[in-house]
Amino acid sequence: MSDTSKLQTPNSKLNLAERDKKVIWHPYTQMKNALPHIPIVKGEGVYVFDEDGKKYIDAVSSWWVNIHGHAHPYIAQKIAEQLNVLEHVIFAGFTHEPAVLLAERLLPVLPGKQEKVFYTDNGSTAVEVALKMCLQYWDNKGKPKNRILAFKNAYHGDTFGAMSVSGRSIFTDAFNSLLFDVDFIDLPNAENIPALISQVSNLTDTACFIFEPLILGSGGMLMYEAKYLDELIAACRKAGILIIADEVMTGFGRTGTYFACEKLVHKPDIICLSKGLTGGTMPLGVTTCTEEIFEAFLSEDKLKTLYHGHSFTANPLACVASLASLDILLQPETLANIKRIEAKHAVFLQEIKTHAKVKAIRQTGTIIAIEWETGNETSYLSNLRNLLYTYFLEKGIILRPLGNIIYILPPYVINDADLDYIYGAIKQALEEI
Repeated sequence: MSDTSKLQTPNSKLNLAERDKKVIWHPYTQMKNALPHIPIVKGEGVYVFDEDGKKYIDAVSSWWVNIHGHAHPYIAQKIAEQLNVLEHVIFAGFTHEPAVLLAERLLPVLPGKQEKVFYTDNGSTAVEVALKMCLQYWDNKGKPKNRILAFKNAYHGDTFGAMSVSGRSIFTDAFNSLLFDVDFIDLPNAENIPALISQVSNLTDTACFIFEPLILGSGGMLMYEAKYLDELIAACRKAGILIIADEVMTGFGRTGTYFACEKLVHKPDIICLSKGLTGGTMPLGVTTCTEEIFEAFLSEDKLKTLYHGHSFTANPLACVASLASLDILLQPETLANIKRIEAKHAVFLQEIKTHAKVKAIRQTGTIIAIEWETGNETSYLSNLRNLLYTYFLEKGIILRPLGNIIYILPPYVINDADLDYIYGAIKQALEEI
């Protein structure tokens, strides 16, 4: 029998934050001097509540995943129903209704001619699969290509392949010598697009071009125009380069349309999805591809198999959550809310864009980012970051700055009063900090 003597009852004299500090290592956190982590005990709509009953507006959708609000009753109901039927089954050699139905419903609403779904666990693994698909596609074709094209300042995840195609930064510093080489280019604009097209046209051994469409999220909410991305994609197509759209953050309505690539003429060969896919309820990643990509792996030669998988691939609970989230997303009321938030952001942008402390302000869809004027200090580690973060928490608002850049990326159910409260708090911060 196993030794149960080491099992301990939590110390009832400690609060949740104190218990956390004893046993948890948090992401993106220097634990040496970290502020106490706020214990959240309940979520409802755009709010989360701590153990003392304080209410916070989740203005960043809990790392961009929660698109319909916390503890949504419809999603919760569907998950509960599925939990009593089938919680999980191995997805190699087996299948199930939620996975098939999600693929059947998701593929038709994606931009372009996406024909197949490959399930994983999160955004990073969705990107890993996309990269492996492209590299092996060319190998299976007997035309090996091993170069990859990506944007400077991009962020595609924290696994090694995803880090490799992300811009070199403090996130990757400790691992740079282990990352594979990538050709990084600037975001396209009116001035540099001719040079970028010329550069791309001369690439002969490039397997794929991966990008975050319209917005580079963790890179600082950097935004660029669809028409220049379209020109760049067209040049890649002529050069025989496969196209990967990383819509992990931009997907499911964030840019004002259901998917950012809807704004492009030239559609991707592969799309990566996660975050809002399940409505923020549980992990799930999806990599979709065209029939052409899929067919390159069909062979009597087993070496042409895509050897990739995860224990929780196509988890039925996550698939059901995604189906429920998709039901809500496609309701007219949700699109109306997206347009309402977009319009409110646009008005707020005009109100503060000339403020002396606003170095830059930009908006795409439901995402608005304000770059604080800090002189020469603009890194992710800017001291301003902690000042702003704490300032807004004290006002009951969760805004997680990227260095000197704050952004609002709310659940679609947020009401006008809460948006106005957030805008007011930002205006006040501009005067006080």
